[in-house]
Amino acid sequence: MIARALSMSQPRSAGPPLGLPAVQRVKVNEIFYSLQGESTAVGRPCVLLRLTGCQMRCVWCDSEYSFYVGEWWSLDRALREVASFDCSLVELTGGEPLLQPGARPLLVRLCDAGYEVMLETGGGVDISEVDPRVRRIVDVKCPGSGEAENNRWSNLDLLTDHDELKLVLADEADYRWARDLVRQRQLERICPVSFSPVVESLEGRKLAEWILADRLPVRLSLQLHKQLWGSQTRGC
Repeated sequence: MIARALSMSQPRSAGPPLGLPAVQRVKVNEIFYSLQGESTAVGRPCVLLRLTGCQMRCVWCDSEYSFYVGEWWSLDRALREVASFDCSLVELTGGEPLLQPGARPLLVRLCDAGYEVMLETGGGVDISEVDPRVRRIVDVKCPGSGEAENNRWSNLDLLTDHDELKLVLADEADYRWARDLVRQRQLERICPVSFSPVVESLEGRKLAEWILADRLPVRLSLQLHKQLWGSQTRGC
């Protein structure tokens, strides 16, 4: 695990670098090189670029440190930093990266540079203008998150088989809600769907048993990075 964490005890100035317009800069919380812990790319070496800011407040959030703190980078610097890790797989994550106007142009430039690019988004922001070369990993917030009312349901109509859906489940009620959603909308016919348990409140084994009992066509995701380095470790 190699990390360059940029978080500080106090946020730096909100001013843009060198007066750059919003579409030419991003506020970065951290960048690190690790194994991809979720999605269909699980286990692959990956550069993760975490942007600052999120409009949601999921009760089980494991990256609250990314809400406010960060450093402004030009898109050119972001490309240079990613290139320094010499890795072909890159993920833009958060927080909610799509809140920043510079995120979409950055995704375009990463694709143009030849990277395999993934985007992890919380599902509350429009994904329609994301470069189609990007693999969009879209969260659907279950009731146990406290943010289910803020799902942007129109995003589901934009998904293709190149994308993925992720649902984080806190308990059996979340599982039943998610199961019914998958069945009603036949989400597995659109793209891969993964169910991930909240470590503190739902055992992975129990979730596996429910999935098998219901013959539900989804993947079980146990967050490899947390199994390897623990739930409190940054930069993994």
